[in-house]
Amino acid sequence: MSKIADFLPELDEKELDFVSSAVKNLPDDRLDEFAKMYKSQRKKPVIILLTTLLGFIGIAGIQRFILGQAGMGLLYFFTGGIFFIGTIVDVFKFKQLTYPLNEELAFRIARRLG
Repeated sequence: MSKIADFLPELDEKELDFVSSAVKNLPDDRLDEFAKMYKSQRKKPVIILLTTLLGFIGIAGIQRFILGQAGMGLLYFFTGGIFFIGTIVDVFKFKQLTYPLNEELAFRIARRLG
């Protein structure tokens, strides 16, 4: 785990755990390539939080579009973040919204490189 942490120091512990399990069978010389691909494609929780906060000034749903959830994005957009309730929930769950997508991405990249 420490090897991948050197390449991806910005990851929190939970994300580092699933990334480490994704790359456990990857040769050391491919970790740098994995890290570059993962950094460029991962959904950053802070971006999801910032775009969620835009829902409080009337631009709700952008975070859902970024996460690839176009239907929810449209629902949030036309209902004001489901009358702010969905936006409030997303403010507290912004990390949980990104983890499944990033986990799938990590395993997909590792399979491609491995």
